[in-house]
Amino acid sequence: MDNTFTPAVRFAVLSDIHIKDDPECREMKRLDEGLRYAYRYARSSKTYNKLDAAFFVGDFTNSGHDKEFENIASVLNRSINFDETKLYLSLASHDRHCDDDGSEENSDNYLMKYFGVEPDIHTVINGFHFISVSCDNHCRFSDDRKAFAEKALKESRDDDPKKPIFFFQHPHINGTVYGSVLWGDDDLYPILENYPQVVDFSGHSHAPINDPRSIHQKHFTSHGTGSLSYFELDEFDKYYGTIPPDREKCAQFLIVEADKNGKTVIKPFDILTQNFFTCGDRVIETPWDPDSFTYTDERYHNPERPHFKENTAINIKRSGGKITIEFEQAVSETERVNSYTMTVRRKSDSVIVKRISFWSGYYLYNMPPLASAEIELEQGEYNVEIEAEGFWHNKSDNRLRFTLNV
Repeated sequence: MDNTFTPAVRFAVLSDIHIKDDPECREMKRLDEGLRYAYRYARSSKTYNKLDAAFFVGDFTNSGHDKEFENIASVLNRSINFDETKLYLSLASHDRHCDDDGSEENSDNYLMKYFGVEPDIHTVINGFHFISVSCDNHCRFSDDRKAFAEKALKESRDDDPKKPIFFFQHPHINGTVYGSVLWGDDDLYPILENYPQVVDFSGHSHAPINDPRSIHQKHFTSHGTGSLSYFELDEFDKYYGTIPPDREKCAQFLIVEADKNGKTVIKPFDILTQNFFTCGDRVIETPWDPDSFTYTDERYHNPERPHFKENTAINIKRSGGKITIEFEQAVSETERVNSYTMTVRRKSDSVIVKRISFWSGYYLYNMPPLASAEIELEQGEYNVEIEAEGFWHNKSDNRLRFTLNV
């Protein structure tokens, strides 16, 4: 930790909580625990012990019902110190379901009724500008909302062009963070790209925030905000689809700090284990200067390659015609392994009969020591080969190879 860094502002960022009608839903407990930890973390600081704001970046309810707004309000009323912490919520597709009529006016009214906030805001906290814009239906942005964002951004830059501008909207900006392929929108891109000092926070995808691709810099800085409900990942080649195993073990959010000079530190946190992720802080030294950006697409030129340890343990389990293959995770010097590809060839003629891709479980704070996949094969003898892959298409420099008799 940088002992010379003294925060001048601190705030929490959460999205995709999906509070249900049921006041006992697991997301309610996770939200309460996450906010309480944010205060404990703030109080532990020797230089600045306040939590100045909490931003909810859409889909904080599951269906937009009045009861769901009431439920999340009940958590916030007992978890947030409103004398210290300002609360802002933007609306997105789930919050816009609005009972049965799909009326956006309903959700706007619920927002004011329970939280006393407008759907779009531009505010200044401790000298830093914050802009939050709600979605119209289906996570798009109307001309009025785009005009609001443009005006607020210009005013923020004119006030201090070398301070970060913290910007919040629900869908990712296309082509930025992990998750923006399937769950992105480009309505705001032509506006945001003119403001390199923007630090943009977005959700919608449920993509894990400990994925190194959850932060991205090109024209501006973008960061995903995770979920408190379930994981979804943005790759389409996995044999079980985009929803990974242990999908429900998802409770992640961000604590963000900036010092008086604008240096910004983003800290991904796991609520279930009460730990900051081992991926470490994301540090933006000079948000206004694109030449200083380090979280760029240049990372795809990463020369580091995962590696299987010598004598890696492999376990074969059979049950009801299905075969589960377990093996020790490959390792990498600086990052976790993203995924694996398993290729199964018939031994008699080397023809491929099965080829699957699957995740490592990297999205869990306690990443499992063993990776596993399940396959079905006809009787016979097969050669199996497993290759590991990092987050930057960097494939392992060795492979697991073994023979399988079915």
